[in-house]
Amino acid sequence: MKFGIDRLLTEEKLRKPLEGKRVGLVAHPASVTARLTHSLDALIERGVNVTAAFGPQHGLKGDKQDNMVETADETDPHYGIPIFSLYGEVRRPSGQMMSTADVFLFDLQDLGCRIYTFVTTLLYLLEEAAKAGKEVWVLDRPNPAGGPVEGTLLVPGQESFVGAAPMPMRHGLTMGEMGTWFIEHFKLDVAYKVIEMVDWRPGHPPGYGWPESRVWINPSPNAASINMARAYAGTVMLEGTTLSEARGTTRPLEVLFGAPDVDAKAVHAEMQRLAPSWLRGCALRETWFEPTFHKHAGTLCNGLMIHAEGEFYDHHEFRPWRVQALAFKAIRALYPDYPLWRDFPYEYEFDRLAIDVINGGPSLREWVDDAEAVVGDLDMIADADEAAWRETVADHLRY
Repeated sequence: MKFGIDRLLTEEKLRKPLEGKRVGLVAHPASVTARLTHSLDALIERGVNVTAAFGPQHGLKGDKQDNMVETADETDPHYGIPIFSLYGEVRRPSGQMMSTADVFLFDLQDLGCRIYTFVTTLLYLLEEAAKAGKEVWVLDRPNPAGGPVEGTLLVPGQESFVGAAPMPMRHGLTMGEMGTWFIEHFKLDVAYKVIEMVDWRPGHPPGYGWPESRVWINPSPNAASINMARAYAGTVMLEGTTLSEARGTTRPLEVLFGAPDVDAKAVHAEMQRLAPSWLRGCALRETWFEPTFHKHAGTLCNGLMIHAEGEFYDHHEFRPWRVQALAFKAIRALYPDYPLWRDFPYEYEFDRLAIDVINGGPSLREWVDDAEAVVGDLDMIADADEAAWRETVADHLRY
């Protein structure tokens, strides 16, 4: 199979419209070809006139570890072109940035999750390109989580940098597909092109979302494996809690929780009692870890590791958002007064609880905290939103 970048480099007819134009590249460490050459190097070597590069959250180099850790603008020491940060003084490209190119190539590997901020960066780029009369091309890459859809829709008025539009947590689209929906939803008048992949087969073995023929490279520092990419639409919610997501270990965001004062075996048993059907498609394993930094640094934590991989993974049954919600519900049932929700600024949102920013509204938190609420109550809300989203984006699917 071929990703968008590899097609652009090998098919002259696709590159021809770039002749005589200044090109900007939005990229990060996972923006590589099949031969592991970074897209910036490969495009320049192929003769494309790249006049500027842009780094999203975590930077073009992917060196910034955490949320709200900004990257500064710089000049590429090899090519002498400006590298602009889209997670520094600004989140969306400024007029000056837009003036550096005629066509903007968007080549970011995504995780298929609303909160992963590269999707918001795409929207902001499209909006600014529409204002400036510039072109945007998405060099499409796989959604490693494949096509499944899960979670409640972001509530209007709850938009943020981790919630660009009314989409569910696990949106099931590639960035090329997402761009077409953004253009329709926000009624953008922008020149837009998708360099599609060839032979990507989401939902089919052996890779389901991620082709086994391609090396996995972290698109952000804590996205270290396919297991993480599959689980992320659930485990990212830990960022809104006092529980550790295992940052400061070698397997971040591959646990349902870690804490020094929570009994993981008891939580697992309660999850099985409450909703065994929500645990299909993966395996859970008790684990112990001591984070070297971040929450509970230097403290032994008990937790549950999630394995959506190997023989334990069922692509069509695995529902990470529900698995994580169930872990919260079980903890609340066992520890009614546990200070679960973290009260701190999250992605520059200072007036809302982080868990509500992450979920695009309060419904999940309210369900967890309501002792009378049952599993079916959350299912009813999510099932309706998931069905509505599938219908909304059906005409935008390309694969």
